[in-house]
Amino acid sequence: MKTKLYVIVFIAVASFFMSCSQKTSWDKELEVTLNKIADSLSSNLKEWNVPERIFKVEDFGAVPDGETINTLAIQKAIDTCSLAGGGVVLFSKGNYATGTIVMKSNVMLEISEEAKILGSLNLDDYPPKIEALKSIMSEMYIFQQSLIYAEKVTNIGISGQGEIYFRGEKENFSGPETQGLIVGRPLGIRMIECKNVVVKDILLRNSAAWMQNYLYCENLIFDGMKVINHANFNNDGLDPDGCKNVIVRNCFINAEDDAMCLKGASNRLSENILIENSTFITTCNALKIGTDTQGSFKNIIARNLVLGGIPDSLESLMGREASTGITLATVDGGNVENILISDITINQSRSPIFLRIGDRGRVMKGVKKPAPGYLKKIIIRDVKGEKNFRQGSFISGVSGHPVEDVVIKNVNLSMEGGGTTQMAGATVVEDEGGYPDAHQFSREGLPSYGFYIRHAKNMVLENVNISPKKEDARPLFKSGGDIQNVFINGKRL
Repeated sequence: MKTKLYVIVFIAVASFFMSCSQKTSWDKELEVTLNKIADSLSSNLKEWNVPERIFKVEDFGAVPDGETINTLAIQKAIDTCSLAGGGVVLFSKGNYATGTIVMKSNVMLEISEEAKILGSLNLDDYPPKIEALKSIMSEMYIFQQSLIYAEKVTNIGISGQGEIYFRGEKENFSGPETQGLIVGRPLGIRMIECKNVVVKDILLRNSAAWMQNYLYCENLIFDGMKVINHANFNNDGLDPDGCKNVIVRNCFINAEDDAMCLKGASNRLSENILIENSTFITTCNALKIGTDTQGSFKNIIARNLVLGGIPDSLESLMGREASTGITLATVDGGNVENILISDITINQSRSPIFLRIGDRGRVMKGVKKPAPGYLKKIIIRDVKGEKNFRQGSFISGVSGHPVEDVVIKNVNLSMEGGGTTQMAGATVVEDEGGYPDAHQFSREGLPSYGFYIRHAKNMVLENVNISPKKEDARPLFKSGGDIQNVFINGKRL
């Protein structure tokens, strides 16, 4: 009998140590694979060669006085450039007011340092452009107005040391904040099913809604771009949706809403995306996958980033603190996998890291609601930051659909502290079908000041240090239930 007991104990102990030794067996291999994808993007994804032809918009009748609406003249320059085989459409000096312009293949808009494109203040100058691709965007959001529009064209871009000022302030384009249809507030840039897109060096300022939406595009480079979007509601910074082969590099985005946001409303796969050497600050979510996740996301590398809230020295329309530094969410059936996020600074966020599976299941009319997608194979490492607020980080799936295969390591964050025993014992709502933002869940303080984890399995948090500035009655880590094989700083939670 004793022999059998010894065997059972031995097997149990061996199984425990085997689970410890194997709990991160996949992460090193995945990191090598994703770094190879990043290297391949850097080596092979290049800007298209712009023909050495220049078409000055003044030669087509444009008047850069800041008042004349130059839509027809600018469009004629774009059309002529494209028909000639491509080149540069040049805005050389002055303020060029315009309504909607439509990009054509092989055209690079260049706004020189002494030039500025101004969005028209008349909504009638933004005629609807309805894309052929049917998706949540066309059928439910119905975003049809923008200053710059492109569809099914190749080799296009916006560059230069000048500025595009969309003049989207509330006094010019009014309308309520929304999670769906935006009426009377044009987007800045909309591009649908385009290939070989370059946006570099340019300053993009104050759209009436999202600044940029790239839907089901391929081969995109954003380099040295600066975005300031604090004019109105729904002021996202950069929203690629269902795009393949993307580099975002050396960019600065200061947004009222989500700053750098990958979306899946196109219902297409977003894959092979490198985001590096950039700053994304916001009063919402700094680096995000979601909210719309009808499509899936795969092979995404984000590194050397500054994320979080907005310093006092910079422009802000609504507050200073970010909702999250990092949000990875799936709520509409799409899958999220193979994500590497490294060398990150997160400042002034309520919830530094937010990983979420939900069951909203928003789909087009007539489409069956899908089951929740999966969120797995996530590596987040080498994270630091300060002045984060009281809420804490939150990882949660839903019953039957756990967040799984996650490694978070080398985290050193300071936070406000001051959590109470009431917070430590509070119940956090499930809200399975709700909006996936961390502020929906115990915004003033989760039951732990570090990480609150539930509906999760096969997860390792290693060398995680969270430093509250005020005494905090909550634990550093806490389980909300339904967890399996979750290890924190060498111990099973």
